[in-house]
Amino acid sequence: MAMDNALNEKLISPEAEELSDFKGSISEESKKIWRIALPGIISRVASFGTVVATQSFIGHISAVDLAGYSLVQALSVRFVNGILLGMSSATETLCGQAFGAKQYHMMGIFLQRSWFVDLITLTILLPVFLLATPIFRLLGEEETIAKSAGFISMWFIPFVYSLFFSLTIQMYLQAQQKNMVTAWLSSIQFIIHIPLSWLFVYKLNWGTSGAMGALCVSSWFLVIGEFVYIFGGWCTETWNGFTIAAFKDVLPMVKLSISSGVMVCLELWYSAILVLLAGYMKNAKVYVSAFSICLNITTWELMIGFGIMGAACVRVANELGKGDAKAVKFSIKVLTSTSASIGLFIWILCIVFGNKIGYLFTIDEEVANSVADLSILLAFSVLLNSVFPIFSGVAIGAGLQTTVAIINVVCFYIIGIPIGALLGYLTHLQVKGIWIGMLCGVVAETLALSFMTWRTNWDQEVFKASLRLKKWYLKSSEEINQKFDHA
Repeated sequence: MAMDNALNEKLISPEAEELSDFKGSISEESKKIWRIALPGIISRVASFGTVVATQSFIGHISAVDLAGYSLVQALSVRFVNGILLGMSSATETLCGQAFGAKQYHMMGIFLQRSWFVDLITLTILLPVFLLATPIFRLLGEEETIAKSAGFISMWFIPFVYSLFFSLTIQMYLQAQQKNMVTAWLSSIQFIIHIPLSWLFVYKLNWGTSGAMGALCVSSWFLVIGEFVYIFGGWCTETWNGFTIAAFKDVLPMVKLSISSGVMVCLELWYSAILVLLAGYMKNAKVYVSAFSICLNITTWELMIGFGIMGAACVRVANELGKGDAKAVKFSIKVLTSTSASIGLFIWILCIVFGNKIGYLFTIDEEVANSVADLSILLAFSVLLNSVFPIFSGVAIGAGLQTTVAIINVVCFYIIGIPIGALLGYLTHLQVKGIWIGMLCGVVAETLALSFMTWRTNWDQEVFKASLRLKKWYLKSSEEINQKFDHA
C-alpha cells in the first residue's frame, strides 16, 4: 500500500508541480499588471470624473448649456483629445521599450520630444475651440445650442493645454512603474473639484462659468503636482534636466506620433460622429444630452479599460525591450482575461441600475427616460469596451499603430457609422439605431484586433524593437564622461 501511494505521488507530482508553476506564473504576471494598471485606472477614472462631475453641475443649471457642453465635450474635446492622446502614445511605446532595454536616460529625452511635438500640434488645433459657434452652426445644430457651445469652448482651452502635459507625463511615469503619484494627485484633484465646483456654482453664483472655472483649476493642479514630482528629484535615472538632444531625431518621433494619433483619433472620433448624427434628429436637445450621458458612462468605464490598456502597453513594451517574446504572449492572455472579468461585472451593474442612471446627470425627466431606454445597449457597450482596449495597448507597446489605424477605418467608418445612420434615420429606432451601429463597429474591431494579435510574430517584433532603440539611442552624459576619462 505504501509503495502504491509513493508510486501515485510520483505519477501525480509532475502534473501538480506544473499546475503550481502555472498558477504562480499567473499570480506573478497579475501582480506586474496591477502594479501598473491600478494607479492608471485610479488616475483616469478620477481625472475623467472631474469632466463628468462638471457635466452633472451644468446639467442642473441649464438644459441648453448641458447640450452645449455635451457637444463640445463629445466633439471638440474628443477630437483634440484623440489627437493628443494618440500622439502621446508614441511616448508610451518609446519609454516602455527604453525602460525594458535599461536605456533610462532616453526616457526623459523622449518625454521632452513629445512635449515639443504635442505643444505645436495643440496650438495649430486651437481654431476648433475659437470658432466653435460657427462650426456648430455649419454642422446644422440649433442656434441656442451652438451659442452655448461657443461660450463653453473658450473655457476648454486652458483645460486641453493641461491635458497634453498630464497625458505625456502619465505615460512617462507609467513606463517606469512610478505612476502611483499620478493616482494620488488625480484622486486629490477629484476631491478638490467637487467642493470647488459647488463653491463657484452655488455659493458665488457663477453658474456655468463657475463649473468650467473649477474644471480648469483642478486640471492644472494635477499637472503642477506632476511637474514637482519630476523636477523635484524623484526620477533621477530617467530625468537629467532639459537638453538640446530632445530636438534631435524629431522627424521619426513625429511620424510615430502621427500614426499613433490617427489610430486613437479614429477610435475616439467614432462615438463623436454618432453624437453629431443624434444632433440632426427631432428633439435633438434630448437625444444629444442622453447620448452624451451614456457615452460618458461608457467612457468612464473605458478609463478602467485604458488603465489596463496602459499596463498592456508597458508589459509588452518592457518585454520587447528585454527581448522576451514568450513573456509578451503570456502577458497578453492574462491581461485579456482580467479585463473581460471586470467588464462582465460592470455589465451586470448596468443591467440592474440602468433605469436610474440618467438622474445622476440631469433633472430633465425626458432626458433621463431616454438614457434608461438606452441602458441595455449601454450595458453591452461596457462589456465590449473591456476587451478591445487591451489589444490596442498591445499594439501601442509593439509600435503597431499604423496597422490598427487601418482596422479602425474599416470597422468603425465602413461598418459602424453607415449601419448606425441607416438604422437611426430609416427605421423607428432613432437614437437606438445609432447606438446599435456603434456596437456593430466595436464588435468588428474586437474581432479584428484579436485576430491581429494572434497572428503577430512576436519574435520578429522583438527584433524590430531592438532596431528602433539602437537607431534612436543617444549616449548619456555619464557614458560621454567615461569615454573622455579613458581617452
